Amino acid sequence: MLPSLRATVLVVLAVVLSACAAPATGSRTTPVDGVWRTDGYSWIIAVRDGHAETFDTTSVSCLPDQTLTQLGTAGPDGTVQYGNDDQVAVETLHRTANGQGVLRLLGTAADIDLVPMSALPAACTRETPDNPLTDFDIFWATFAENYNSTQRKNVDWNAIRAKYRPMVNAATTPDELYNILVDMITPLGDAHASIDGPGDRSFSGKRPGTRDGDDVSRRDATRAVDAHLRQDLGVTDIQTFADGKIAYADLPGGRGYLRITGFEGYGTDDDLFPENSAVLASALDSVFTQARVQAWKGLVIDIRWNSGGDDQLGLQVAGRLTDTPYTAYSKQAHNSPDDPTAHGRLRVVTVTPGAGPRYTGPVRLLTSDLTVSAGETFTEALQGRTPAPSRVGTATQGVFADDMERKLPNGWTFTLGNEDYLASDGRNYEGVGVPPTIPTPVFTPDELAQHRDPALDTPWPQLGEQ
Repeated sequence: MLPSLRATVLVVLAVVLSACAAPATGSRTTPVDGVWRTDGYSWIIAVRDGHAETFDTTSVSCLPDQTLTQLGTAGPDGTVQYGNDDQVAVETLHRTANGQGVLRLLGTAADIDLVPMSALPAACTRETPDNPLTDFDIFWATFAENYNSTQRKNVDWNAIRAKYRPMVNAATTPDELYNILVDMITPLGDAHASIDGPGDRSFSGKRPGTRDGDDVSRRDATRAVDAHLRQDLGVTDIQTFADGKIAYADLPGGRGYLRITGFEGYGTDDDLFPENSAVLASALDSVFTQARVQAWKGLVIDIRWNSGGDDQLGLQVAGRLTDTPYTAYSKQAHNSPDDPTAHGRLRVVTVTPGAGPRYTGPVRLLTSDLTVSAGETFTEALQGRTPAPSRVGTATQGVFADDMERKLPNGWTFTLGNEDYLASDGRNYEGVGVPPTIPTPVFTPDELAQHRDPALDTPWPQLGEQ
């Protein structure tokens, strides 16, 4: 599809989605009305009167999470869309032929199975006490019943409880409780194990021996790369899109350079998937022109500093790099509070060729320990591509699951990972990251100070690159 026509279609699509997003009128009874339990994820969803209310549950708690409003009427297949107060779609629900259902959180890569319940549990109708002991117990139970790496990291979570719970009582201050919770998850070394506590205090882990945004900022990294592009490689034009999260430049030798520093935060009002997807589509149309994809001798994709976001946006980019559908990866959620080895149904995720000009030639992917979450699932999504890209730099951070975000009765939020991702080679890279095929230091202090970039400058071809 030509870029101008593509842009027109996007505008029309936005208008249609806006119209479809109008609140439901007439009967509010839908095929998905009722109470549902997710297989894994520890959610209960009550659908009634044009709303879908989600509850976060553990063996000791049931807390209201969010209430979304029905958008439009049920589709021909019974799928019902729900959105936020601004009428932006957030999730869809669909009842299957066997009487069960599926939930899709827009922006994620796969559906979540739903099991019908006869009624909302009594615990979900009562107010949960707000005190330090309850907060501690919910925090501990959420990890105990959902965390994807307790066995992988040889963590005795029961011992953690035995050590820290005696430190908590009714008189424990917010700062004291926050410090205790941080101490509990610090040994996990997991960027998806995080907590936002009192005031502006926040903590997120990282794999031992790696860096995060506090060690190397996005601004410093992109400035150093841009200086190298301009001053050392002679690049005269660096285009930016998506509130600066995407950049493109033509490199010497007929190659392209595409940088993506996140799969979220594209400058949209709500920063939700439907809006960000439209921004990304427009950016890709500007980069993947017919003239470029025919002329490129190779494409460098730089995700060395990528903070993650929506997996589906990474799949959207991958769709512009193939003419043939292929398996990106598979994923499954931990689904038993008592058995850390139990998982729900394995979901196979596919890269589908995107609309518009596509590039199918050699790709080189730049990665590092600052490549996190959706940046890593994007890395996996390209592993099954033909030809497979070489990976230059260092191993990614090693956290793949969608953030499982929870809230404590005191208002603090925390996250953890509860899913396992399997790459096309069958391996699970959780906790270790996807390794490079061409190891090269990335963003060392000297490189940043002198705008040197050995990863970007690594000669082609290497290790069988085309």
